[in-house]
Amino acid sequence: YPLCALAVSDERPVSTQSTWGFPKWEANLINENSQLIEDGMVTIRLQRGGAKKRPFYQIVVADSRFSRDGRFIEKVGFFNPIAAGQEEKLRLDLSRVEHWVGQGASLSDRVAKLVKDARKAA
Repeated sequence: YPLCALAVSDERPVSTQSTWGFPKWEANLINENSQLIEDGMVTIRLQRGGAKKRPFYQIVVADSRFSRDGRFIEKVGFFNPIAAGQEEKLRLDLSRVEHWVGQGASLSDRVAKLVKDARKAA
């Protein structure tokens, strides 16, 4: 049997794809990110935090298949929609956003508006 030979020789097949087509988590993170960008699956979007009725959003670079508040690749800023007075409403690392957009990442509609506002303010 081939499985017995595989177990005896302690060799594992080298593959970066699982049986369902998703990248295996053991794959090199840089190679995984490069492949995701080539496939157009990386997006810059909001990740909700905060308490009930008091939202606070992190702006993150994430694989579009991950859940909204789940795993992400990199944090590039935050957005506080209920900031009052002298509180900071938006902080965004525009150089990192430009880097990811240059690599092929897409922006969500709300993040595109926030980036536009941040550029105007800078």
